[in-house]
Formats: sequence, structure tokens, C-alpha cells
Amino acid sequence: MTEAARPRTARPEPPPLDVDALIDDVATRVVVCCGSGGVGKTTTAAALALRAAERGRRTVVITVDPARRLAQAMGLDRLDHTPRPVTSREDAEGSSGRGELHAMMLDMKRTFDEIVEEHADPERARRILANPFYRSLSTGFSGTQEYMAMEKLGQLRRSEAWDLIVVDTPPSRSALDFLDAPKRLGRFLDGGLVRFLTAPKGNGVLRFLGAGFDVVGSVIGRITGPGFLNDLRSFVSAFDAVFGGFQERAERTYRSLRGPDTAFLVVAAPEPDPLREASFFIERLRRDSMPPAGLVLNRTHPLPAGPAAELSAQEALEAAESLEGTGEHPLAAAALRLHAERVRARERELLLRDRTLAAHPGIRTVEVADRAEAVHDLNGLRGIGASLAGAAPETEG
Repeated sequence: MTEAARPRTARPEPPPLDVDALIDDVATRVVVCCGSGGVGKTTTAAALALRAAERGRRTVVITVDPARRLAQAMGLDRLDHTPRPVTSREDAEGSSGRGELHAMMLDMKRTFDEIVEEHADPERARRILANPFYRSLSTGFSGTQEYMAMEKLGQLRRSEAWDLIVVDTPPSRSALDFLDAPKRLGRFLDGGLVRFLTAPKGNGVLRFLGAGFDVVGSVIGRITGPGFLNDLRSFVSAFDAVFGGFQERAERTYRSLRGPDTAFLVVAAPEPDPLREASFFIERLRRDSMPPAGLVLNRTHPLPAGPAAELSAQEALEAAESLEGTGEHPLAAAALRLHAERVRARERELLLRDRTLAAHPGIRTVEVADRAEAVHDLNGLRGIGASLAGAAPETEG
């Protein structure tokens, strides 16, 4: 029997993810939505945070480069580095005894600036913030965004202002960057290579290397530009008071992600590459003692309920051909062919899903059906939140 003709009732369903139980649990303080880019992490995080707030928790969601429409969906003109209250009409009229929702957008440069201002005296901080190497590092260096996401998470945790923090991880090519990049950047900033390149010539090691180091420096200068090493030396000289904490802070936040109060939701779309990334991430989380709370499968295409949904693709095609042969009921024949296409698409999704889950038995899963229109208001986010909580998906036709 082909995949298209197999009865769908025979397919075992994965254990369901109970999102409401997760966000209602007062022991859950952090929910991290992770996965590869372009799978709907940001919208998932916003919908989850709204649902948590409307169920009574003081919630803040950290989003990363959200579309303007998402800020507008939460009733905000803009999102920035400061948590801003999200207020619905019902809240404004005082008719709801719900919790609170705040939203903010990660500003990696501003977060980096805050670290400098916190750990350096005012004059040294001024020199660092004005340094060209620092400006490049704080805005575009590989791993900076992931590192600063962890820094901001650590700051919010320490503030004790929130019952629940929902994190939308940066849109990296690989989901693993969220776990790996902060350590890489921390090692770079705390590491010996930077200090070697920026050490004064009077240093004993460099006196020993002599002309050899001058040659290395000359080559680096030709590659990076004549001012690079000078900017780097100036940066390290001013940055010395801040240096030691980067790797230690990254490791401290990384350890906190292993705590029982942190839950990871792996977000994917029913396509080969996102599901492959999700599989890698689930495996990595388990290996690092961070068991994922569940898998969110976004933008799926469930079949509409009703007797017609029981028709396999082959049966629908045969019925369409029969009608076309008589020349009668052309609309019914077209509808049957459309149904066959939907069944085949759904079977492909389920096959990809099942292959992923076979490698990770027992992982709890919830599907969120694709929507014809983008989310543009709080009701749209509520609808996604309801799907996350296991409500029956809305389908067309």
C-alpha cells in the first residue's frame, strides 16, 4: 500500500505537548524557543508569552529582529532595548485580572555597552565605546548576537521582576549557534591570541620572537588594514578591566540553562532542512543535560474534518477521473483533485515528522497549522497560542 493510500487512522500520533501545563508551572521561569532561521520562532515566542500573561503570569518576551508587523500585533509602535508593556483593550478598561506582558527587542550593541559601563570606570568606558575595533565587535562579530542574548537573559533573571521569561533565539543559520557561539566569543575575548597580538614589544616573549613577530604583524596589517592592530591594542589596553568576565559569564548563563526552571521548545517547519536542524538540536540538548520540553511543528497543513478527509489521494483521483469521464460535475472533480494534492502534501509532512520523531522517541509534539494571513493583532497571536495549547487547528475548505 502506498503512502498516499495508507489509512491515516493507522498512523500513531506522538505524545502531545501540554503547553499550558508548562507555562502555568510556577517552577518554569525561562522558556527558550530555538531552531533554525525562518521557522516562526519569533511569532511562537510572542504567542506563548501572551498566553502565559493571560493565564496570570508576569511575562517578558525577548524577540530578535522581529518584523514590524509583530510589534504592531502587540499594540506597540516599536520594540527596543527596554521592556515595554503590551496592553489590550480589555486590560485598559480594567476588566481583566490577568498577568502582565512586556516585550523587548534584543539590541546587541546596547547590551555590550551596558557590560562595558558596568565594569569599567567612566573614562575607560568612554575610550572603549569610541574605539573602532569595539564598534565592529559589538555590531557584527560572529557570535556577538548569541552571546548578548545570553547576557540579556542573565540580566532579566537576576532582576527577579518576571515570573516567566520567553526567549526568541537569534536567527542563525544553525540552531546550534545559540549554544556554541557565546563560548566561542568568550574564548576569543579571554583568550591568549588577542593578548599575544596586542602585547607590547617589551614583553619577554615578543623580544624572543623579535623580527618574526614584526613579520606576522606586518602580514596581519596588510590583510586587515594598517590601523587594525593599533585599534586592537588600544581596545585591549582600555578593556583590560572587563576582559576576565566574558567567558565566566557565558559559562554561568550556560549552566543556568541546565536548571529545572528552564524549558527548551524546539521549533521547526515540516521541511527536510528545518527538521534536520531540529533533530541535531534535540540531540545536543539531551547530550548537554538540557532535555527539550517538546517540538513545535509550525506551518503544517492538516486536512479538514469530515467524511471527505478519509479519502486517500488515490481514491480521490479515481473518483475525479470517473466524474471527468462522464463530463458531469466538473466542480466536484476539481475539488477531488485538490483534495488529492492536499492529502499528498499532508502525507509528506507526516512522513518527515515521523522520521524525525523516530530518532527521538517520546519527545512531545504540537502542530500549529499554517495561516493564510500574517498575524497582525493580539487576536492572531491568541489563535497561535491556542494552537500551541493543542486546540483543534483551523483549516480551510
